[in-house]
Amino acid sequence: MDPIFIAIAFGCGLAVYLINLPPLIGFLAAGFVLNAMGYESNATLDTLANLGVTLLLFSIGLKLDIKTLLKKEVWGTATGHILFSTLLFTGVLLAVKAIGFSLALELEWRQAMLMGFALSFSSTVFAVKVLEERSDMNTFYGRIAIGVLVMQDLFAVAYLTISSGKVPSPWALGLLALLPLLRPLFFKVLERSGHGELQTLFAVFLALVVGVGGFELVGLKGDLGALVIGMMLASHYSASSLAKSLFNMKELFLVAFFLSIGLNGMPTMDALWIAAILLLVLPLKSLIYYLMYNRYGLRIRTSLLATFSLSNYSEFGLIVAALAAKQGLLSNDWVIVASIALAISFMISAPLNAENENIYRRLMNRFQPRESSHLHPDDMPIQLGDARVLIIGMGRIGQGAYMELESSYPGQLLGIDSDKKKITLLQDLSINAIEGDASDSDFWDKTNISEQLEYIFLAMPNHAGNLYALEQIRHNHFKGKVAAIICYSEEGAQLREMGADDIFNIYEEAGSGFARHVIENTSPQLQSA
Repeated sequence: MDPIFIAIAFGCGLAVYLINLPPLIGFLAAGFVLNAMGYESNATLDTLANLGVTLLLFSIGLKLDIKTLLKKEVWGTATGHILFSTLLFTGVLLAVKAIGFSLALELEWRQAMLMGFALSFSSTVFAVKVLEERSDMNTFYGRIAIGVLVMQDLFAVAYLTISSGKVPSPWALGLLALLPLLRPLFFKVLERSGHGELQTLFAVFLALVVGVGGFELVGLKGDLGALVIGMMLASHYSASSLAKSLFNMKELFLVAFFLSIGLNGMPTMDALWIAAILLLVLPLKSLIYYLMYNRYGLRIRTSLLATFSLSNYSEFGLIVAALAAKQGLLSNDWVIVASIALAISFMISAPLNAENENIYRRLMNRFQPRESSHLHPDDMPIQLGDARVLIIGMGRIGQGAYMELESSYPGQLLGIDSDKKKITLLQDLSINAIEGDASDSDFWDKTNISEQLEYIFLAMPNHAGNLYALEQIRHNHFKGKVAAIICYSEEGAQLREMGADDIFNIYEEAGSGFARHVIENTSPQLQSA
């Protein structure tokens, strides 16, 4: 890759980051800057961009519970939104034609519907980045948003497979039947690969060779293979660490993807006007999401935050438009229209998601809360029961605190964690734990912090989550003691300023705890020595 690509991408990304916007907006801008300078996309950039999207789908698969896709609020919302949104954009594009824009004069209703289908998708890349930055991937609204995106990706991959004209090989069914049988073998190799670069390399091998290579060999879309392989590995205990190890690699390759969008071509005046019209229609696309989610009994906050994360156009929609242009079904100018609408929708959606909680708070009084009897089971109010001690974040620190306090508060401990899989495992170990998102303002609004509650331990690994939870605890006038974990000393100052009673630095305390453990478990003779 030309060094100027890296320099411009870094410069634009840094400039955008310094004004508190996601760097990906800068990378999109860098693509247009490079285009204006006369540069074009090349084979290396396209390869890196494709790798980024493939690893993104593989990473999504690693975090996805297949049961999520079978829930009606996921498949129902995804299917309903595709249908209504496609009809909406088809009507808008035919109206644009009637207005007299030269770019749309030759647009037939079939072409308008194809373009409407492409515009109905939301960005998987953007939503995953936003949810990861907020540590909301495992929250209820994060799971259903990702579920809808995966369903959309499946629709897009199905279209790309069909429209490519390639008929899947008769061996395709054999491959799909063989993969579940190979799953135990994949698990064993994964366990024998350690926890370093060999394990990461094996994951890349599965994604690119078994997934992409295997699926393309039998006439299926390679990206679908990466997603399927990721989903197969999702239940393995190493899935989370694999996703983390691939994070930086995936992010770097996605820079190439964002650059390639801007390098598609410079827009005409007609393309800019049509893109502007599509941006005016974006709130209607978002409204369809909200109404569909609301239809399935979700709380206002859940519906609203999931909608915000999907309020944009999609890179997969751009891929669909690009393929249609390559096949002569659409003019290449429509790909540019889609890329402009995509880039600007990211610029609108980024601050919207950054302020989503504040926006919800301002709007919450204008909505009538849904009655508990009509709420989705996963969105019901949380009952603390007879707990006197609440431990928020049931990772290794939280579980250790629970075990230490169990003898002093028998039957009066309660653990809270947003990871549903973890809660199931803890309950199997007879640990009193329930699912809940402490970074959710509604968690505190719908939870009765009774007078009997004496201690709250904030043991979430994300400092921002602990800060937010502490803010909500103080807002609810909790009179007991609050303790929190930190990794860095400056984090302790922030928590104490907000009213934390005690701080535990997990790195500093680990050494003293280790020494204390050794002394307490050493023979009396050795202690006296």
